[in-house]
Amino acid sequence: MEQKIVDGFRFLPPGLKAWVKTFIPDEAYKGTIPWIPMKKPLSQATLALVTSAGISLKTDPPFDMEKEKREPLWGDRSYRKIPRGTTEKEIDCNHLHINTNLVKQDINVILPLTRMAEFEEEKIIGRLAPTAYSFYGFQWQNTDFLKEAIEPISKHMRAEEVDAVLLTPA
Repeated sequence: MEQKIVDGFRFLPPGLKAWVKTFIPDEAYKGTIPWIPMKKPLSQATLALVTSAGISLKTDPPFDMEKEKREPLWGDRSYRKIPRGTTEKEIDCNHLHINTNLVKQDINVILPLTRMAEFEEEKIIGRLAPTAYSFYGFQWQNTDFLKEAIEPISKHMRAEEVDAVLLTPA
């Protein structure tokens, strides 16, 4: 089988690519990657969606992009709950690093709630969790984010009996 190499920097401007690469060690990662196999088939599993696109309901406060404009290595550490069935008419998208207009036109380009509901109807997945989650994807070396967002999100998912998560990174 032919090995394919993915260029994660393909669409970055050259200066940003060079800067980001200064933070990546030259040697290959030698640790173990945590992996837990699914305990049930996908057709019986509850899936949750998580995006780093900075989506919020129009009734929620927007993610704080103004502080990042002043402090470029800071990212809003909060998260938002997005109920299943939410449409682009009900959301806003605040993110300095992506084209948010596309998300505002069709939420499914980054948070495929409608597609996953269709998969549920078609019995491809067992069920789509009642809640999806969104956070602001720029979290530069920020361990506080784990306590302030990831930990509460994981508790909500446990309460909704989520078996697997589909992350749609922005």
